[in-house]
Order: sequence, then structure tokens, then C-alpha cells
Amino acid sequence: MTVHPCSTAFTYPSEKTFRQAAESYISNGHESRYLDKIMPHLGDMPLAAIYPYDVRELAKTLYPAHSNSTRNRCVITPIRAVLYHGYDRGWGPQSRLRNLKEEQPKRKKAASQTWLHDFFRQCDRDGAPHIAALVMFMSQTGARVSEALRLAWPDVDLAAKTAVLLRTKTSTYSVRHLSDQMIARFYALRQSAQRPTTVFRLTDRSHVNVRIREICGRADIPYKPSHTCGRHSFATNAIALGNDIKTTMEAGGWKSVAVFLGTYVNPRHAGRKVAESFNLQHCDSES
Repeated sequence: MTVHPCSTAFTYPSEKTFRQAAESYISNGHESRYLDKIMPHLGDMPLAAIYPYDVRELAKTLYPAHSNSTRNRCVITPIRAVLYHGYDRGWGPQSRLRNLKEEQPKRKKAASQTWLHDFFRQCDRDGAPHIAALVMFMSQTGARVSEALRLAWPDVDLAAKTAVLLRTKTSTYSVRHLSDQMIARFYALRQSAQRPTTVFRLTDRSHVNVRIREICGRADIPYKPSHTCGRHSFATNAIALGNDIKTTMEAGGWKSVAVFLGTYVNPRHAGRKVAESFNLQHCDSES
């Protein structure tokens, strides 16, 4: 990366480098994730010498085959955070670093209630109750697979019908409420001869998808990875069952309405359902 000739036109009280700002940023309790890969390119540069164009080019260099959303998350966002921290301390100029334009994400088709029923039935045939329970848990609570795999028996209260998750993205705890169907699955798992510390026995998320693919093949249903048949299905099916948006978001731990509606909720037969609601309204008005 080239230092612009005009970068010394304006000087700050201390010519702090990106590395120094990053160290201060981390010592103030912020994450260091992604910064290790950035540091060899920007570490020794003064904050005032780092320009938005160069940062965007660096994102493309570090992640040449990735989408702009990945470049924004792994390069643009952490650099912007460090630059703003430097500005906050009076070490450099205010950052006007914008994200790269992101492609519209492709909507994933969530697992329907019929798909889930066929999947659970095949699990029972295959003698894989822990896989059935795992997918049911994710699809009924909105838990991510990494959160579900870390669920331990002391975190499950069968009497209160609750489970406590350690949220992987925020490192906070979140209570999830369990259906009677889920409770029955948990009781069956607890009665097994060999009961491990973790509820679902598996620890590797990639192995979970391998098992799901195998079961889908024997059930002759489309393969849906853990996030699609879990968190996506929770959002779509909960709304389809008549729950309102706010209730569903809180139950599944979403904070952003835009992300929830734009990425996770995939309504089925929307036009037909709206037309039927108008039909019902018309019938009520005539009666």
C-alpha cells in the first residue's frame, strides 16, 4: 500500500500508527478478530496516511475470491473501528470509510413442517435420536448449531421447559422455551444408557451436516444444512403459525428487523394467503 504524498499535509499531536491504535482498541475491551491478517499491511502506517480507496483495495487483495459482504466484515469493519478509535483519542482524522456494495443475498428455502416430519421419522428409523433432537431443537428455538452443540444437561430444566444457551455471537446467555414435543425428545435422550455431558453428543458442526445429508438421502427429501433447517425454519414457520414479528424475533434472539425479514423469513404462498384473507373479509361484510 502506498503512502500518499499529501498525507503529511495535516499533522496530529502524535503520529500514531495503525498498530498502536489497534493495541489501544483491543486493550479497551474490543475484539481483535480479523486484525492479525490486516496488521502486516497497515500496522506501521500512520493513521492519517490510511485512505478509504486503499482500504477497499486491501479488502479485495486479502479476500480475492470472496463476496463483498465477507470483505466488509473481515476488513472494512475492523479497520473502520480502529480508525474511529484513533480519532476518538485524537490520534488521527475521522474515518469516512464506506462499505463495498454488497450483493443481494440469496434467500434460502427453509425446511417446511412436512420436511421436518419426514426428517424426524427417518431419524427414528435410523436409530439417530440425537440428530432428530438437535434439528428439532434448532427449528423450534432458533438456536445456531454452534450454540446447540454446546448445550449441556445442567443448562436444561425439563420441569420449567427451558434451556439456557451461551450465544456465540455475543457471549451472553439466552433462555429458550421448549415445546412438549421437544421435552419428550429430551427425556428419551436422558434415559439412554450412555449419557454424555453435552445434550446432543456431537461437537463438530461439519459432522452434523454430514449426518443430516445422509438422513435426507435415505428419506428422499432435499438436503438442507443445519442453519437452513434450524434457524431459518424457526423464523419462517413461527411467522406462518401466526406469531407476530416482534415475538418471533425475541424468541429466536434477533436484534435487526432488516436481517430477520430480509434473510430469514421466507413466506410460502404469500399471494394466495392474502387473497384468502380478503375473501374472508368480504364474506364477513356480507353476513
